Amino acid sequence: MRGQGRGRGWRGRARRPVRILGPALLLLLHYGPAHGYTLLDQLQQFGLEDRCSSRVYRALRDMEEKGWVTSTWDQEEAQGPPRRVYRLTTLGDEVLAVWVQDLEEARTRIGHLLTAYRRHMEEAEGEYHRGSAQEPAG
Repeated sequence: MRGQGRGRGWRGRARRPVRILGPALLLLLHYGPAHGYTLLDQLQQFGLEDRCSSRVYRALRDMEEKGWVTSTWDQEEAQGPPRRVYRLTTLGDEVLAVWVQDLEEARTRIGHLLTAYRRHMEEAEGEYHRGSAQEPAG
């Protein structure tokens, strides 16, 4: 079953991506209105440059349905067809604040877990500690 199933990564470990696309988009819109393609470029600063554009536009549509953002057509565009301009709403601003609080709390919990892991590794105790378990005979 190694490597099978959704979310499986190296050596069968479940790889769950941290879901920061939503808060990242809301933060970018907190700076001011933006076109979708501008948001796609700006996501790079959060390490989200590999996100496909359809996922980003789907997230923006979902946020618009929830009332977190609004969009209008930019008729002033000099070249090419009109493009949507996305804006943060008051509700979106409130959602961003709650999301940031949740991320801060998660960072604290992750910090505690990492500290406990490092302490455990320094104590060199436990069956699965590097170097303490016998290597299987080849």
